[in-house]
Amino acid sequence: MTTLITGARGKVGQAVIARLHAAHLPVRAASADPAELTVPSGVEIAELRLDAPETFDAALEGVRQVFLYPNPEGIDAFLTAAESAGVEHIVLLSSASVLAPDAANDPMGKHNLAVEQALLASGLPTTLLRAGAFASNALGWSWPIGNNQPIRHAFPDAGIALIHPLDIADIAVAALTGTELRGRALALTGPQTLTFREQLAIVSTAIGREVPLVTITRDEAAADMAQYMSPDYAGSLLSFWAAADAQPETICDTTESLLGTPARTFAQWAGENATAFSRN
Repeated sequence: MTTLITGARGKVGQAVIARLHAAHLPVRAASADPAELTVPSGVEIAELRLDAPETFDAALEGVRQVFLYPNPEGIDAFLTAAESAGVEHIVLLSSASVLAPDAANDPMGKHNLAVEQALLASGLPTTLLRAGAFASNALGWSWPIGNNQPIRHAFPDAGIALIHPLDIADIAVAALTGTELRGRALALTGPQTLTFREQLAIVSTAIGREVPLVTITRDEAAADMAQYMSPDYAGSLLSFWAAADAQPETICDTTESLLGTPARTFAQWAGENATAFSRN
């Protein structure tokens, strides 16, 4: 029973591929640019572009399960093709942003919600992994830290329950290889809530030097973020941080509660990725 992994260049997708392959389960890695994929020997590779239905049949041949990255473009046609190909289960890497009261009007929430709604309307058995903020989001600090610049933040005391990407992969593999998580909608977080100030202190410890933090206004933060994301997405993130500043994020499901294994901490992630913050 082959499992198709979309978004196979991502950290979570790569980890899911590695785990399924190590368990000697047939897996196929899919990407819009398969030539750029790096996968273990023996893993099949396929081209898959949701805006190109002609890529669907070959990617889905013999597939019974799909680990799906959220992309609303072409999702209805893909799900129709998946059903015709005999797919029996889809595990979606969604986002906790769909749980917000105004998710349909929020750029991040709307993107993921559209895919969730398409899946639920399709009738295909689906597991929704509504992941919160990734620990790897801290890599956004790598350039200023590597260049001896302070971290600028509008909400340094916002409490976020960051999740390690490998915990998401472990939960995804459990959903793909067992029945206990099948058909569920799971809100996933890390095991502890940390402010950005606390996160930076942990990164400082991991790299062996203190990194200064400068508190700025929301407008200043929006201007900073406009250099690498759209104003809509920046506004969505800033609103999320503002809410977490007023009320720290609640811890939800983790590998501890779902799989009985200790959830990876942000300190663990920082130690594993300390070299990413080296001087550039």
